[in-house]
Amino acid sequence: MKNIKRAIAILSLTICLIAPISLLSQDVPPPPPAGGHGLTGNQESGAPIGGGLFILLSLGAAYGGTKAYKFYQKKKKSLLE
Repeated sequence: MKNIKRAIAILSLTICLIAPISLLSQDVPPPPPAGGHGLTGNQESGAPIGGGLFILLSLGAAYGGTKAYKFYQKKKKSLLE
């Protein structure tokens, strides 16, 4: 029984190691680009980050302000005692 479990474990490990290698060897070309989509002329590629950056900075400032206020309140309470 012990030999059967060991054989199953070795077979499973072998399959797990060989399967990804065989999947990587398949050469599948990428699909062709869709018509009418993409850049035309001298346009910038990428998404604008201005709005997202503002939101991220404001949320970080609010979080930092909350942490600082709670720390201040805790110190104030400990000084009064």
